[in-house]
Amino acid sequence: MNTNAIEAAALSIRSLSMDAIQKANSGHPGLPLGAAEVAAVLYGECLKHNPANSKWVDRDRFVLSAGHGSMLAYSILHLAGYKVSMDDIKNFRQVGSKCPGHPEYGETDGIECTAGPLGQGIAASVGMAMAESMLAAKFNTPRHTIVDHYTYALVGEGCLEEGVSSEACSLAGTLKLGKLIVFYDENKISIDGNTDIVLSENIEQRYLAYGWQVLRGSMYNIKEIADLVEIAKREENKPTLIILKSTIGKGAPKAGTADVHGAPLGEEGCKAAKKALGLPENEQFYVVPGTYEYFEEKRKEWAAAEESWNKTFAEWKAENPALAEKWDAFWNGKATGEAALPAFNAGDKLATRDASGKMLNYMSDTYEWLVGGSADLQGPNKTKVKNDDGIYSAENRKGRCIEYGIREFAMSQIMSGINLHGGLRAFGATFLVFADYMRSSVRVAALAKIPNIYILTHDSIYVGEDGPTHQPIETLASLRCIPNCQVLRPGDAEESVLAWEMAMKSKNHPVCMCFTRQAISVYEKEDKNWKENYFKGAYVVKSAGANPDVTILATGSEVEMSLKAASLVSGKNIRVVSVTDKALLDENEALQKEVIGGAKRVVVAEAGCRYGWEGYAKKADLFTIDRFGESGPAAEVAKDMKFTAEDLAKIL
Repeated sequence: MNTNAIEAAALSIRSLSMDAIQKANSGHPGLPLGAAEVAAVLYGECLKHNPANSKWVDRDRFVLSAGHGSMLAYSILHLAGYKVSMDDIKNFRQVGSKCPGHPEYGETDGIECTAGPLGQGIAASVGMAMAESMLAAKFNTPRHTIVDHYTYALVGEGCLEEGVSSEACSLAGTLKLGKLIVFYDENKISIDGNTDIVLSENIEQRYLAYGWQVLRGSMYNIKEIADLVEIAKREENKPTLIILKSTIGKGAPKAGTADVHGAPLGEEGCKAAKKALGLPENEQFYVVPGTYEYFEEKRKEWAAAEESWNKTFAEWKAENPALAEKWDAFWNGKATGEAALPAFNAGDKLATRDASGKMLNYMSDTYEWLVGGSADLQGPNKTKVKNDDGIYSAENRKGRCIEYGIREFAMSQIMSGINLHGGLRAFGATFLVFADYMRSSVRVAALAKIPNIYILTHDSIYVGEDGPTHQPIETLASLRCIPNCQVLRPGDAEESVLAWEMAMKSKNHPVCMCFTRQAISVYEKEDKNWKENYFKGAYVVKSAGANPDVTILATGSEVEMSLKAASLVSGKNIRVVSVTDKALLDENEALQKEVIGGAKRVVVAEAGCRYGWEGYAKKADLFTIDRFGESGPAAEVAKDMKFTAEDLAKIL
């Protein structure tokens, strides 16, 4: 190992970081100044990667979970030869820059994961490590190993305080993810001061209790860091936490204090830091001589490593043509099998969660790369997949059914990690009301354009006896508020089939499918092109002529309710529309005119709050629920809340 070159790289990371942050007059210098060595060692000596091909499938993954320290990542990516130029560095935190304030997946070459909210990066890392183990079990053969890489993450105290990291790391220990290596930048400082005021627990003992290997060292001993990584790699049955004692803002005048965490050092502070670190005081964006040359030589090694892998892959492919065909299907979203598509007929009565369960099994039989499970609700969510691979575990890496336990937030972020890794597509399930537990992760998935599939059952007050804690009122609206998050609430079993097809076709956004617990009828559709129009966002179920007296815009179980309510009203022509995706309807004025027709009035029917529907109907015509529910049998709850077909008929 070229210790001098690594030290020069670490010094260059500090130089670029403090200057970029100062130029932007915004940012977090504490972490890149304090933890430069771990990035330099990783990218210089430990990672299997190739900057010339940042999407090499068998590369090691690195996630900066402590995303506020993003200049650490941008600096080392620039030095290592990724597509991050010096101009990009100089435009840190500017509109349109490839170096945004926190790492964003898809914006910057070499960034594996959007990691702004603390704790979510390490949770996604767990998903990446799980994906590696699944693919290795399916595709490696006795003669050829084509999947063999590690997932690394860098966390700080903030990540370990957030509950999602505990959820995910607990599961990682249970699953014995030996190829997950996490560095803990132990500087004992956060925004408000020394973390001793809020964090008195023994982190080492906590992770030992999770089933992790825990190692300790100094952030400033380069050889020790490399040696610790090798020790971590030798432990095959436990993930590893490497605790590196550090000084936040190393070299800065206020090093070791909260003042250096999240604010530029100032011009004089930068000069003082450079003097203390042995950098030229008056040079901006200085890179220590020899650093570029060192990484230029390393890039030859990395390219050779990928080329060696390519040869192994070619040999494996020639010897295993059937497996190679499956590999192509996994990485390109192709079918791996054939199954009979579930079919339903008008008059069939079943919960849409049951229809979803049938579709999930169809998709699982058709696409072997579909993996996932629920947050301890496999039965109620109808996510039990009947396949021969079984449950994913430390003993069965081929399993496609993931038991997440009661960890909704971690489940969602692990799904993101699996999908970001590639080669697999992940789904996760819980009750709709518990989407609140994972909302922050759903938001990040939408921001990062990750096609997570969420199965959300028990979608309304018709949950019944479980009462208001389990009866979502505002949840649909809150999910719809997230940009780039698709929310589908099928009205019957036939629509549930199309919802699944829609979700599986999504490539750049998460999809939340919301299903009923109660049985509802499959209804006749007057629109002969209803399947085509379903994907547009709305279609006419019952026409009532071109100029109806009333058009009801309904979703989910309220489509059936609306049809019944219309049958109870005499002397009026009432059109019923199934709104399959409100966001698509909102964006399409032509579709709105088409489905509403020449109606004199528009009524909205949805078992949720009115928020978002106000533009379609007057307040008196919003047949919605704007208070919490009640405990009791579903029908009695609906009657008590005056949310029945008979009650809807009264306002038509």
